[in-house]
Amino acid sequence: MALVSGEILAAFREHFSNASIPTIYRAPGRVNLIGEHTDYNLGFVLPIALEMSCYVAIAPASHGQLRIFSRDLDEEFDLATDVVPTASPMHKWHDYVIGVAREIYKLGAPIRSADIWIASEVPTGAGLSSSAALEVSSGLAFLNSAADSVTPERLELARLAQRAESQFVGMPCGIMDQYASVFGQEHSALKIDCRSLTHEDVPLPEGVEIIAVNSLVKHELGTSAYRERVAECAEAVAAIQQADSSVRSLRDVPVQLFQEIQDSIPLLPRRRARHVITDSQRVLDFAAAARAQDVGEMGRVFVASHRSMQYDYEISCEEIDFLVDTAIKLPGVYGSRMTGGGFGGCTVNLVAPGASKEFRERLSNAYHERYSIRPVFYDCVPAQGAGKLK
Repeated sequence: MALVSGEILAAFREHFSNASIPTIYRAPGRVNLIGEHTDYNLGFVLPIALEMSCYVAIAPASHGQLRIFSRDLDEEFDLATDVVPTASPMHKWHDYVIGVAREIYKLGAPIRSADIWIASEVPTGAGLSSSAALEVSSGLAFLNSAADSVTPERLELARLAQRAESQFVGMPCGIMDQYASVFGQEHSALKIDCRSLTHEDVPLPEGVEIIAVNSLVKHELGTSAYRERVAECAEAVAAIQQADSSVRSLRDVPVQLFQEIQDSIPLLPRRRARHVITDSQRVLDFAAAARAQDVGEMGRVFVASHRSMQYDYEISCEEIDFLVDTAIKLPGVYGSRMTGGGFGGCTVNLVAPGASKEFRERLSNAYHERYSIRPVFYDCVPAQGAGKLK
């Protein structure tokens, strides 16, 4: 259930007893419907912003610090404002906030002393982009507290949030998560072109529910493997350039060209490239099916995407594969696939509205019988992007 401003205000005052009245900002998490690991290869992705959001309440202060409190961790971190420009990552949750503050400082906006209270409904480690929700909501809070500075356009907000994660936190992510958090639309997915950084709204059929299923596992291999995949894609590009020097990223490689030259690419980079190139095309195919309200085709593309991640990109895991393989056998399920960075987290499922109850019960029971864990289900309703909470 979404937090409301009254709850946040009361909690803020309880923690910062002598603080000024805060202003509250929210930024949503996202679920990516299709197009996984295509964003840092400048391809296409198709996420929706979620109703689940991160909330940041901020109030000006005179103590010369950023006092940052996380309700979810019940932990406070303080940093003098004059230290922000030279701060180093501490590999803690507050790196995301400080990284954003540094990026805003680089744009010429002052970072003023403030009390900051943070709460998030977006589960961590689930592949629903809790980090981007934190970055974007923090960015809005800092930018709007710097009243005499020029507020950047929304695209620049997404860019600076991405830079905070890639350059300060140290995760070489693409821009999809932050972009979706900023530009999300009700009733629609966003077909994002990660090269031009533009998007089209893709209305979704009313006759389908989008349900994310959290496996509640997250294998530690995820972070290191992400870096490896980035490097392997770069190796594939270098090999493809021997055949076509105009290629700058995997986005530049049509499926037909890849099929013609794939034997010249070393085996492992070839498999990584095949996933990225075909999954970027699947985004276009899925968007076309959604516009045609062809839920059967949408489901087929979903499953094809998962198999590509499972076998070519090798970012799935036993638990996720079990959830997918079980789900697609259930009545009323059009398709299922892993979503997010991989090695755990969530699946995303296309389910007929009348089949939702049985889907949850049977999938939960099967997963519990196999792994002694009850998965968590999230209704994924496309929501508006980041903004000020009234």
